[in-house]
Amino acid sequence: MKERPLSRTVLIVLPVLGALSILAAWQFLVPWTGIPAYIVPTPTTILGVFQKQWPLLLSNLWPTAVESVAGFLIGNSVAIFLAVVFVYSRIVQTAYFPVVLFFNTIPVLALAPIIILIFGLGMTPKIIIAAVICFFPTLVNMIRGLNSASHNEQELLRILSATPWEVFWRLRFPRALPMLFSSLRIASTTAVIGAIVGEWIGSDKGLGALIIQATFNYRAGQLYAAIVLSSSMAICLFLIVAFVERRVIRYA
Repeated sequence: MKERPLSRTVLIVLPVLGALSILAAWQFLVPWTGIPAYIVPTPTTILGVFQKQWPLLLSNLWPTAVESVAGFLIGNSVAIFLAVVFVYSRIVQTAYFPVVLFFNTIPVLALAPIIILIFGLGMTPKIIIAAVICFFPTLVNMIRGLNSASHNEQELLRILSATPWEVFWRLRFPRALPMLFSSLRIASTTAVIGAIVGEWIGSDKGLGALIIQATFNYRAGQLYAAIVLSSSMAICLFLIVAFVERRVIRYA
């Protein structure tokens, strides 16, 4: 028997109820188990930190947001450009894809100190780290997407006197869009991770720096508030990408 699709209201209400149930369990069960508040503060305690320290949290949110968005845009733009080059030049792909693969095997925690040593302690290395962590999944999926058009489809367009430019924009690029946006959804969250990792290694501002400072100073409420804020920012970026995807795929 075919299941009925859920209504839009249900799709909105169910996640809200799920989140509220988890928050309620956190609020009442954690103190009941005897876990100290300085280790796991309750949601109301974290909310109090937001109210009292909002200017501090906001001042640290801004640099992390700039680094994440800039890294997201740069990393994915380079990945898309390089994917097109690889698809249209097998020689370049054969020569350089193994090099790209090698760099992707380096853990970001090992790569971040090198980037910071080269570019200093400003925003630039954090943007580069965020871009690097977004780059490889988008590159791989974009290559697969551009190659997903069959030879017969490409040959049909050539018979119809389509130029290589028209083949790209009317066939190959639209076919690659679903895979591209799947990668962009992942990159929207990993870009935030990359920026925060860069701030862990060397920075005195940003949510990553605030998380490190709160950890070493045993300010659990501030620590959890910074984590919630960084997660909320990643979710917002994800929702923006999903919104753009719906608009682009509809008209592609």
